[in-house]
Amino acid sequence: MARVRLGNREFKAPGTPLTRTIAGIALIFGGVLGFLPILGFWMIPLGIIILSVDFHPVRRFRRKVEVRWGRWRQNTRSGDSSAATDGSRASD
Repeated sequence: MARVRLGNREFKAPGTPLTRTIAGIALIFGGVLGFLPILGFWMIPLGIIILSVDFHPVRRFRRKVEVRWGRWRQNTRSGDSSAATDGSRASD
């Protein structure tokens, strides 16, 4: 069974590669129609996660987004802003 790791958690992905591909594409398509009832924009990232199990370019994209999000969260937790850390603050 294929698994997807996000942060410290690990999730099982649906059975066969064909099933994962169909489920991932269906979730992304449903997410595009997120303005309709029941369907939502939450479906897009879930579809990308499922497709990343079998497709290297999608996996690379997901990993880049995950790293950027982690860095952003780390910077916001420490109270530093990107403007304050690059030395571009105006001195008084």
